[in-house]
Amino acid sequence: MSTEMKSVQTAGVGVVEVVDVPRPVTGPRDVLVRVRACGICGTDVAFLHMGGFPAHAHLGGELRPIVLGHESAGEVVEVGAEVADLKTGDRVVVNPQSGNSGVIGCGGAQGGMNEYLLIEDAVVGKSVAKFPDTVPFAVASLNEPMAVALHCVNRSEAKPADRVIVFGAGPIGLGATIWLKLRGVEHVVVADVIPERLEKALAVGADAVVNSATEDVTARLTELHGQSANALGQPRPGTDIYIDAAGVPAVINTTVASAKWGAKLVMVAVQKPSDKVDLGGMLRSELTLVASQGYPTEIFEVTPQLVEHQERFARIISHRVPYTEVARAFELALTPGAADKVVVTLDDHDQ
Repeated sequence: MSTEMKSVQTAGVGVVEVVDVPRPVTGPRDVLVRVRACGICGTDVAFLHMGGFPAHAHLGGELRPIVLGHESAGEVVEVGAEVADLKTGDRVVVNPQSGNSGVIGCGGAQGGMNEYLLIEDAVVGKSVAKFPDTVPFAVASLNEPMAVALHCVNRSEAKPADRVIVFGAGPIGLGATIWLKLRGVEHVVVADVIPERLEKALAVGADAVVNSATEDVTARLTELHGQSANALGQPRPGTDIYIDAAGVPAVINTTVASAKWGAKLVMVAVQKPSDKVDLGGMLRSELTLVASQGYPTEIFEVTPQLVEHQERFARIISHRVPYTEVARAFELALTPGAADKVVVTLDDHDQ
């Protein structure tokens, strides 16, 4: 095996480059994974918009190149002498937060779009999870974002009788829709401004969709979920749970204006600077705001269901792009509305 490998890194604003770097050396408690597929996340896009990774992420500072990718799946090619529960040839998905050298693809020394990824202190169920060869690597790479979506649904505490709307039919919104339906929630609406995304929402199991660019969301929710009221008796849709997987001010404003007494808003999208929130409107509905960040426990809870329902989850992927065309993959991801989920594949048989 060569002592070098390819690595995808930022090279300025909106630019990636593939560089040769030393291949990691496998220690006695480590495994080396040959990456076969890695999804592009909104976080990767954010790093590209910045042109790198700030020296002090919370304070700003000089930017440095960052190795991209944290949604990876691959095959074990080397196993340290002290690793007992993994062997060469095992197909695994990776927990990017398990590395000793920082979060994989988010400022750490490694990235999921390296040819090879060193899993330090490898433990099944903590740093990796195995999956069968019946699942394409590209589909398996959805494990990490689907854990984000599952945590959001868990935070919602949605029950079968609840009426839910998901704003945003990107990968997280579609994943949340799937999890809600697998949870037994009877009626799930998805709102977006792109008709093709709304078609995909129906394909993964949404009961209804709303084009929020052309339709009155509040009126449509009243039609779908019946009429209720806020704490002052003012008419409001009967929607119980609002999920923001879009991250735009209009979602918060629409929710506050539409919420009935005791409704819940779960915020999973990364929030951009926005207009002031109508706190009075929240008070009039006793609206509960719940934030959802990452996946404290869900990273490998999703894996068995991802395997079982792989065809449903596979619909989330809009583009599978070979590693040799990684610049095109990021161009798609950077272009608003051009793609939903782009997966970069390093396996000739998994395009």
